[in-house]
Amino acid sequence: MDTKETPAPGRRSSPRIASIMVNAVDPVRLSAFWSELLDMPVVAEQEGFIWLGPSQPGLPQLAFQQVSAPTEGVRRLHLDLHDADAAALRRKAESLGAAFVQGHDIADFHWDVMRDPEGNEFCIAQE
Repeated sequence: MDTKETPAPGRRSSPRIASIMVNAVDPVRLSAFWSELLDMPVVAEQEGFIWLGPSQPGLPQLAFQQVSAPTEGVRRLHLDLHDADAAALRRKAESLGAAFVQGHDIADFHWDVMRDPEGNEFCIAQE
């Protein structure tokens, strides 16, 4: 359940923060906690990932990805950016100093993990 606004004719849409991803050893338990606390229902689950619906249309989803051990310090959470032209957004990010880390796929969904100029990870995916 992903909400988005349609850009005006002739205007390219801007990238948007689609999800705030949280690393979790037990994503079921952690997502249940945040779902209840924030009154945000679980809207999707797949292969170690759980997404909570946004509290209002247009806001990011809160999502949890399973990791094998608690994350210390770096990369406890990151932004997922969606854009109508993910490849162009990746090129723009790289031209600004970002670096490609690796690509991932779940079913027909692909995303690229990137690092900003200070090493903070974020992901880029097709809207």
